[in-house]
Amino acid sequence: MNPSTAVRTTCPYCGVGCGVLASVNRNGSTEVSGDPAHPANFGRLCVKGAALGETMDLHGRLLHPALRPTRDSAALQRIGWDEAASRIAGRFSQIIAEHGREAVALYVSGQLLTEDYYVANKFVKGYLGSGNIDTNSRLCMSSAVAAHKRAFGADLVPVCYEDLEQADLIVLVGSNTAWCHPVIYQRIAAARAARPSMKLVVIDPRRTATCEQADLHLPIAPGTDVWLFNGLLAYLRREGRFNFGFLRDHTHGEIETVDAAERSAGNLDEVARVCGLDPQALRDFYRLWADHERVVTAFSQGVNQSSAGVDKANAIINCHLAAGRIGMPGAGPFSITGQPNAMGGREVGGLSNQLAAHLELEDPDHRDLVRGFWGSPEIADKPGHKAVDLFEAIYDGRVKAVWIIATNPVVSLPDADRVRAALKRCEFVVVSEVNRDTDTSDLADVLLPAAAWGEKDGTVTNSERRVSRQRAFLPMPGEARPDWWAISEVAKSMGHAESFSYVSAHEVFVEHARLSGWAQDRAPRMFDLSGLAELDAVSYDRLEPVQWPLRAGQTQGTQRLFEDHRYDTSDGRAHLIPLVPRLPQHRTDSEYPFVLNTGRVRDQWHTMSRTGKAPRLATHMQEPYVEIHPDDAISHGLHEGELARVSTRWGRCTARTRVTDSIPPQQLFIPIHWNGQTAAEARVGAVVNPVVDPLSGEPEFKHTPARIEARPTRWHAFLLIRAAAAADSLRDRFNAEALWWTRIQGTDFVRFELAGNADPDDWTSWAQSLFALTPQADWIEASDPARGLYRGAWIEEDSLAACVFATRQHDTLPSREWLSSLFGQGQLQFSQRLSLLAGRAPGPQIDHGPTVCACYNVGRNTILGAIGKDGLKTPEALGAKLKCGTNCGSCIPELRTLISQA
Repeated sequence: MNPSTAVRTTCPYCGVGCGVLASVNRNGSTEVSGDPAHPANFGRLCVKGAALGETMDLHGRLLHPALRPTRDSAALQRIGWDEAASRIAGRFSQIIAEHGREAVALYVSGQLLTEDYYVANKFVKGYLGSGNIDTNSRLCMSSAVAAHKRAFGADLVPVCYEDLEQADLIVLVGSNTAWCHPVIYQRIAAARAARPSMKLVVIDPRRTATCEQADLHLPIAPGTDVWLFNGLLAYLRREGRFNFGFLRDHTHGEIETVDAAERSAGNLDEVARVCGLDPQALRDFYRLWADHERVVTAFSQGVNQSSAGVDKANAIINCHLAAGRIGMPGAGPFSITGQPNAMGGREVGGLSNQLAAHLELEDPDHRDLVRGFWGSPEIADKPGHKAVDLFEAIYDGRVKAVWIIATNPVVSLPDADRVRAALKRCEFVVVSEVNRDTDTSDLADVLLPAAAWGEKDGTVTNSERRVSRQRAFLPMPGEARPDWWAISEVAKSMGHAESFSYVSAHEVFVEHARLSGWAQDRAPRMFDLSGLAELDAVSYDRLEPVQWPLRAGQTQGTQRLFEDHRYDTSDGRAHLIPLVPRLPQHRTDSEYPFVLNTGRVRDQWHTMSRTGKAPRLATHMQEPYVEIHPDDAISHGLHEGELARVSTRWGRCTARTRVTDSIPPQQLFIPIHWNGQTAAEARVGAVVNPVVDPLSGEPEFKHTPARIEARPTRWHAFLLIRAAAAADSLRDRFNAEALWWTRIQGTDFVRFELAGNADPDDWTSWAQSLFALTPQADWIEASDPARGLYRGAWIEEDSLAACVFATRQHDTLPSREWLSSLFGQGQLQFSQRLSLLAGRAPGPQIDHGPTVCACYNVGRNTILGAIGKDGLKTPEALGAKLKCGTNCGSCIPELRTLISQA
C-alpha cells in the first residue's frame, strides 16, 4: 500500500479507536493497514482490524429500500426512498396522533457515527418531543456513565492511553483486554517490556488470555466487586494512604463513604471469603495498590454489565479519589469503552435520559437551552425508556412503532426471545441495516439500506475522548445512504425540512460543535468542542485526531482531565459515594446451579454481521462453545467437543463443550456472537436474565443462574459448498429439519457443521438434495450403514463443488483442512480425486491444528511442533520462525500459554 494515496480513516470495532489506512486495488479489493500517525495505535491493528478488507463484499447487502407486504412474508418489495420516507413519516404521525408521542421510539447503536447519532437525537427529543431514543451502548457502558456523573458531575473519563504506559501499576477489572481491546493490551505489554518494574493485576472470574502476563490474577466470585474495592478503601484508610489534603480541598463524602466501607468490608479475611479469594492474594493486591502512587484501574464490561454496575464503578473511583490518584500522569480510573463510538453517542445525548452536549434532560434550563439552539417546536421533558424497558414497552403495546438503526437487538439484548416476540407484536417496525438478513431485519415492515464502513463519512470518539475522522473510500452501492440522511428525510416528510436540510456530515458536525459551546456561560461543563465549530468543509476533511475539551480559540485538545482538581459538579468538587454491597438479584439454586457469564472472543465482533464475512476470522473460534470446569464436566456427563444445552429461566442455547480449568467450578462461559444467521439455537441473549442496574439500566450479562446437560445426537456431519448463494438457502432447510448447525465462512467456500437426532431415510437422497446438481455433475459417494458413515462429493468440470461427511461420533470425522484447500484450486488432480472420500491428502498429511495466529494462519500443532523440536521458548522466537504474533500481536497471550503448557 502507498500511504500517500491511502485514505486515513478509523477502525469500526472496539473503543480503542485505531487509525486505519485504506485503499482500493485495481481488482476492487480493499487493502487495510494501521495508520502509523494515529495516536491511538501508532500503526498497530488487531486481527479484526487487519481483516477489514475481507468484509467489504456486497454479498448479502441490502441495496434498496424495501417493504415487507405482510409480517409472514419472506419476500421483500422494492420501493424508492421517497416512498419509504413518506410511509415512515405517515405511520409515525398517525401513531402519535392516536396514542401520543411516547408511542414512537428509536433504538440506535454505538456503531453510528457522531453525526448520525446527533441527527437521531435531535429528531426524537427536539421534534417528536419524546425521550424514547436509546442505544445499545446502554448494554455496555451506561453503568460507567452513571458512575462518572455521580462522582464527577458529568460523564468524564479522566485518563488517556499514555497513562497506561506511565503507570507503575495497572489493574484490569472485568476486562479481557488481550482479546477485546488488543491494541491497548499491546501498548501495556510494550510498556512492561521497556520497564519491567511495572506491575499488572487482573481481576476476573476466568483465567483469560489477559492473565498470561499478569503479576497477580484474582479470580473474584461474580458480583462481589463492591466488597473488593470497599475493602481496598478501608485498607488504604488503615494504612494511612489517604490523601487528606486532596480530600479536604477537592471532594465531598469521605466520612460517610469510609464508614460504609468499614461496615461492609473492614475485615480482610471476610472480604476474601465473600470474594472467593485466597486471603494472601488479596493482601498482596491491596499492598500493591497502596504502594504505587501511579496506578490506573481500567474496567470494562465485567464491571458495567451488572445489576450493581454503577456501584462497582464508583467503588473503584472512590479508591482513586481517597488516595488522590487522579488528574495526574499515570493514575486514574479508566472506563474502557466497548464500541467504536459509544463515547460520541454519549456526547450527543444518545441515551434516553440525556440531552446533547452533556446537558441534562431533566433540567428545565438545559431543555430550554437546547430547544432554543435547535429552534424546535417542543422538547422531551422526561427520560424515555432504557433499552430493556423499551422492548418491554413494545411487548405490552405502550410503544407501537420503533425504528432500529445499526443494531441487532433480537440477538444482543437479554431475554432475547421476548424481544423477538415484542417486535412481532409491534404495529410498525423500521430497520436501517447494511445486511439484508439479520435476526432483527427479518421482523421489519420497512427496511432501509444503510451505508457501511468504508462508505460513511463522519467522526467517532474513542475511550480517551479522542475525536477521529472516519472517511469514505468507497462509493455507496445501490441506494445505500448515511443514517443521518435517512433520518433527515423522514423528518422532512413530517414537516421539519428547514431544521434537517443537511447536505453533508460536515454540516452536522459543525452544528454539534457549536451546540457544545452555545450554553457554556449558562451551563458550564467540561465537554466542549467549540474550538471546531468554525471548521469549513476542507478543514473538516483534514481534521486530525483531537481530544476534548477543545474550547473556542484553542488549537490543542486536552490530554488528561482534572489536573486542576475541578469537576463538573455544582461546587467543583468530586463526590465519594457511600456503597452498601449487594449480591445479584437472581441466585443459583438446585435447579440452576451454575453462574453463566457471557463475553467476546478474540476474532469476532458483536453479532458477526461484519466479521462473519472474513474467512481468517472464522479460523480461531469456529463454533459457539460453552466453557465448563473439568470437575463439572465429569459430574454432568459432558465431554470435550460434544454438544451441550444450556438452559435458564428465560431460554436455552446449544454450544460445543470446552472443558477447561480456566473457568472456576460452578461457572459457565458462552460467547455472545453467534445468532440465527450463523448457528442454530445459539443466541446467548435468549438465556441471559433481563435484570438491570436500577440507576443505569444496564443488564446483568455476567450472572445468570443456569443448568447444563448433554444434548443427545444420532449423527454428526460437516458440509462444504462453493456457492455462497446456495449456502444461504440451506439455513432454512436445516431449521425445518430440526438439525443443529453452524455456518462458517471459508475462502471460496462455506462450511456447515451439522448434527441430528434421527438418520435420514436415505443418505444419498438427502445429501444430493442439498445441492443444485446439474446434468454434468459427477456425484461420488461411500457409505457404511453399520458404522453410520456416509461420504459424498459433487465434482463439476473436474473441480470440487461440494461435499458432505457424516458419522456417529463427532471426533471420527476427518480434518476439514485439506478438503477446504481444494476449493481454492482449479481442477482436481487425479490423486486428489481418488483421496477425496477419504477426506485426507494423498501421501503424508500434516494437520496444522486449530488456528492460533489468524494473521498468518499458523495452527496449534505447528506451534507445538516448533516448541518441541526447536526448543523455542518465547513468542519472539516463534515469530522469527513461523511469523505468528508478528503482525497484530493478538495471539501472543495464547503463544505464551502454549509455551508454558509445553
